[in-house]
Amino acid sequence: MNFRRIYVEFVMTLMFAKEFTLNLLRLVNMGRNRYLKDTKLDGKVVVITGANTGIGKRTAYHLSLRGAKVIMCSRDVTKGAIAARDIRAQNPKAVIEVMQLNLSSLSSIRRFAKELKERESKIDILVNNAGVMMCPKMTTDDGFELQLGTNHLGHFLLTLLLIDTMKTSSDARIITVSSMHGMRGQIHFDDINLDSNYSPLDSYCQSKLANILFTRELAKRLSDWPNIKAYVLHPGTITTDLFRHLSGITAIIYRTIGYLFNIDTELGVQTTLYCALDPDIRHESGHYYNNCRKDNCLLREATDDRSARRLWQLSQQLVDLDDNYRI
Repeated sequence: MNFRRIYVEFVMTLMFAKEFTLNLLRLVNMGRNRYLKDTKLDGKVVVITGANTGIGKRTAYHLSLRGAKVIMCSRDVTKGAIAARDIRAQNPKAVIEVMQLNLSSLSSIRRFAKELKERESKIDILVNNAGVMMCPKMTTDDGFELQLGTNHLGHFLLTLLLIDTMKTSSDARIITVSSMHGMRGQIHFDDINLDSNYSPLDSYCQSKLANILFTRELAKRLSDWPNIKAYVLHPGTITTDLFRHLSGITAIIYRTIGYLFNIDTELGVQTTLYCALDPDIRHESGHYYNNCRKDNCLLREATDDRSARRLWQLSQQLVDLDDNYRI
């Protein structure tokens, strides 16, 4: 009998029950918090991955309202340009640029980082938002399993390539969008690409757990730069196009439940806004947030610093990180 799986599934059931209750309370305007402080970002530069759709696009809109210059990263620049046009229609004063970035390609990430640093001398906020979810077994341009390669390794490399550009900011923040599904994940160090036993859900959970462990270890390694903080969050259970890879009965179940109880993108961006803007958490780093507050109810796997260090070392090797960017 696999006692670990029984325990994890029991805890996950409790967490889903909590999420379900919050979303049910939302129907009477309770349960989900909004970030209401009037924090301004005039003169700040914000970089958002996956900004052409879903909560990435909504995050770009909200941060543009607060005066930031927003760099919208999109794999498809045409879709990015359409998203930017939509934002400008809502906020004519928005300062937005669209740049091409494919997080499933290490060469694209390196090219993007080089071009961005030539354009901008300082980056204040990096929102690692892009992701893929529960897709069939596919690989990145570099041969990594797609969900691990995009959700974790792509953002790992991007973040480290941009760290130097954040050192001069007085309040730099690195925000990674994870998921409560990370709590049920395991890092399969002996089969990191899940070649021997691939499951779309297990792969997704592994990549989201990797987001959490990455943030914990990143916060420790940034101790020499106290002006740079790292945050990881669960945005809520949201209706987005991340479900596009689901099919059959699984798709019917997820979409039916989602239609009834998922939150919309407006509520889904609130914790990202909280981590990006709230002055009261500017001295916190390495923590996990949910519903606009720090959440300490994490399973052991998500607080395992030994695994976090091991994952960091493995990630450096996999992306062939140059010594100049190691921290």
